[in-house]
Amino acid sequence: MTEEHISRGLQAQFERHRIVFWYDAKQELREAFTEVALPDVTKIEIQNDEFSIKHRVLRQEPEQKFLIYKHGPEPEKLTDNWLLDVQLAHGVFQATQTQMLLADLGLDLGFADTLAAHEEFFRSKKRTEDLKAILKPEDDRLALRFKMLLICTGSDQDIEGVIGALFEERATQQDEIQRLLKRCNLEEFLWDQLERRYGYQTDKPSVSDFALELFKSCFLMALGGTAKLNSEAQVLFRRWKNDKNNSETFESLSKEFEEVLDIKSALADIDFRKIIDVDHFEQIDRFILRSMANELAGQHLKRADVENWVRTRRKHHWYDTYRHVYEALFYASEFLNEISQVSLGMDGFDDAISRYSKTWFKIDQLYRKFIHHLRKSNQPTLLGDIAEVIENRYENDYLLRLNDAWQTHVDRTTTWRSGVVPSQKDFYSRFVRQLRDKDTKAVVVISDAMRYEVGEELLRRIREQDRFDAQIEPMLSSLPSYTQLGMASLLPHAQLAISDAEKAVVSINGNPTAGLENRKKVLASNPQGDRTVAWQAVDFMELRSSDAKEIIRDHDVIYIYHNVIDAVGHKSDEKVFEAAETVLEELVSLVRKLTSANASHIFVTADHGFIYQNRDLQESDYLNAKPEGAEIAFEDRRFILGRGLVEHSSFKKFTASDLGLDGDIEVLIPKSINRLRRKGSGAKYVHGGASLQEVVIPVLRINKGRQNDTAQVDVTILTGATKTITTGQLSVRLYQEEAITEKVHPRKLRLGLYALDGTLLSDTHELMFDMTSSNPRDREQKAQILLSKTADAYNNKEVVLRLDEQHAGTSHFKEYRSVRYTIKRSFSNDFDF
Repeated sequence: MTEEHISRGLQAQFERHRIVFWYDAKQELREAFTEVALPDVTKIEIQNDEFSIKHRVLRQEPEQKFLIYKHGPEPEKLTDNWLLDVQLAHGVFQATQTQMLLADLGLDLGFADTLAAHEEFFRSKKRTEDLKAILKPEDDRLALRFKMLLICTGSDQDIEGVIGALFEERATQQDEIQRLLKRCNLEEFLWDQLERRYGYQTDKPSVSDFALELFKSCFLMALGGTAKLNSEAQVLFRRWKNDKNNSETFESLSKEFEEVLDIKSALADIDFRKIIDVDHFEQIDRFILRSMANELAGQHLKRADVENWVRTRRKHHWYDTYRHVYEALFYASEFLNEISQVSLGMDGFDDAISRYSKTWFKIDQLYRKFIHHLRKSNQPTLLGDIAEVIENRYENDYLLRLNDAWQTHVDRTTTWRSGVVPSQKDFYSRFVRQLRDKDTKAVVVISDAMRYEVGEELLRRIREQDRFDAQIEPMLSSLPSYTQLGMASLLPHAQLAISDAEKAVVSINGNPTAGLENRKKVLASNPQGDRTVAWQAVDFMELRSSDAKEIIRDHDVIYIYHNVIDAVGHKSDEKVFEAAETVLEELVSLVRKLTSANASHIFVTADHGFIYQNRDLQESDYLNAKPEGAEIAFEDRRFILGRGLVEHSSFKKFTASDLGLDGDIEVLIPKSINRLRRKGSGAKYVHGGASLQEVVIPVLRINKGRQNDTAQVDVTILTGATKTITTGQLSVRLYQEEAITEKVHPRKLRLGLYALDGTLLSDTHELMFDMTSSNPRDREQKAQILLSKTADAYNNKEVVLRLDEQHAGTSHFKEYRSVRYTIKRSFSNDFDF
């Protein structure tokens, strides 16, 4: 026993007593008595002077603290102890290890056997100090052992923390905690706790066996079967699994146990709909995805069901692993629903453009989203059948049929112009000039090959931004729909011509337009004298905020050129839809940077659109006919430039005048979606022709307001006639008060049942409220709350069903909504599910 132990033990005694007696029965601690120094304590040694000591401590110094030491044992006869009355009124210090610990921990002699049973625990000063810090005066022997268990496992104040620490150690193939529990004689206590709380009984208990049984029992309960463990184990499992700190441990154990339990075979005869809300094993997600993919390929599933199932899976553990598969199935379902309802009838050239920009573009958009997630999923086998269905429906039932019908109206045109939408070559005068006439600055962002459907998605993403508003309208691109002509058409001009047919070079008023510097010169030559400038988007984004503000301040017209889709499409066409996703992200960032630099009127448009078919092209996709004419100057997959070109049934011929161009150049456009053969790759992604996907391009007008205009959706807890909980579970209905829109954003909440003192009494549920349906019934969610054993202590008391919201960027939750209930349970039928 060290001097420190003695000092601590004495200090603990003096916290409760003014006078402390110390009998050195073995006459071996005089030196310790001499050395020990306690603040404000006077030391006295008994040397046959008991009466003088009594007079001093009781009469002369009644407020002073005294340590009264005797070098020898306490008198055997009580009548021989002349200080007995003083001793009984105060305290006695006994310098044994157990007595020292009792004193140090503030425990009475009734705990001596408990401390002695766990002697190894107290060999560590840190463990002892940690225990002392959390002990409470009302703690009994059970609470003492439980807190020792907490300290050994480094856990918080609950059994779930103990189990979580043991599971983490098991997952990493370690056993340090288990060996410590064995040395500290706490193993039996642990198994008793697991039996009492969760019904875990076995002749040879172990952490591995309990973990396996927990996974097995909770899986069986989720299927409605009978399990060895009780429903309290289900609460434990859900809370442990849903804690993000346990993610790695959960995954490790789950993957191991799904092999041991042969979960793949167990799922074979189950309807996936019955386990749509279960996520104990990764095989469940695989099974659900296989089942959904097979039934969707057979077109047996309803769109609304697929949407609900995917939304349900989004809140579960393995969703991120298979996110792109789920999203691919979601968009496949949306695509099949949209294409099953589409009517491709059109009453003329203008009507076709109008219908495409209002409804038909959605099919291109859904196809793009499906293909993007298909590629990102890296699951060509799993999604092969549904991909084949989507490809066939897109190409044969939509893309080809639509453009064959459209071609009949293109064939009748003598002038490339619409009566309902502006032409691209009128962009500057119609949009930019109108602003400048009001002395308003204009920023024009041109994203190469951003076709209409991509622009429409950009519109929705812009509107989602706080204080941003945007509108979209279609515009008819110049023909041929290629970059040089499209970019030149968007500049101010009086004369527009393909001046070098062999290189497809375009000039304005006789001046070249290729490249940033030439476009700057064209802009600067505007007759109104506007201060103009042009930038590449990638360079503008690297500017400091102050420099960007100067550019907006010092110029009237700013053009910014953005090139992602076209750059990727011509180099690696299979990545074009991935490039479209990049475009959406980059343009939102660019618009935000522009508005931060005080740009208030922004246009976003494109030079042309494109056609993309994901699977390899067939022979029928190429023209067998070859262009003929006096001069074939330039040939691309979707257009030919020349002079004296011969008309042919496979081509539509235009003169420069027909296309609103100067000069004598002539153009042949392959009809519908056909391509011309050319050496090299890149036939999947094409533009230059007259398909609706190539020539209908977006013009977005973007403004930023002064007031906040976005908010998260509100959620209500729907309560029934009674607010009494009579069983071990509570069914909860939650209502999302309005549909999600660009300005009404989703809300993520955590649902749980709590005591008024804040104690969690149930499992918790992470719920996402992101329904877009206008039907109120579609915006209801149901959750099943399982009460834990802790709730027993709150029977006949009020409790709170709470929706909590996490504060952005923190781990802190605050209450969003709550409803009070009263627990009134009959324990004869406790946990009756």
